[in-house]
Amino acid sequence: MTLRVVRARTAEQFAAIAKLQKQVLPFDQPHETDAGAWWVVYDEETPAAFGGVIPSSQWGDAVYLCRAGVAVQYRGKGLQKRLITARERYARAAGMKWAVTDTTNNPASANSLISRGFKLFDPSRPWGPKGALYWKKRLAR
Repeated sequence: MTLRVVRARTAEQFAAIAKLQKQVLPFDQPHETDAGAWWVVYDEETPAAFGGVIPSSQWGDAVYLCRAGVAVQYRGKGLQKRLITARERYARAAGMKWAVTDTTNNPASANSLISRGFKLFDPSRPWGPKGALYWKKRLAR
């Protein structure tokens, strides 16, 4: 499998991310892909996982890991962790000091974040639904 940076600028790229969002997060409103940076993991030519990052709306020195998902048949292969790492690298290169995100009723994603060094925190202005867990990681010292 290969990890490719996708800026979601072609119809094919928009379609791959949209299809994966609907497949792995069927009850969520799909996230817009016209901002930030997006990654897609492909198995040959089949999209297997995706992740996006956008500038944080609350902090000028942070990025928000806005959306990620792994197709059912590809889970357990470390793809979520690869996507977290890729987005962290992107954020560091952009000079960001923090990465933030949230999870709701998703222990697998929470465990992936914990394994990559993210810690729970209570934001002063929560942005997620009731029951959301908020995560942050310091990227720069």
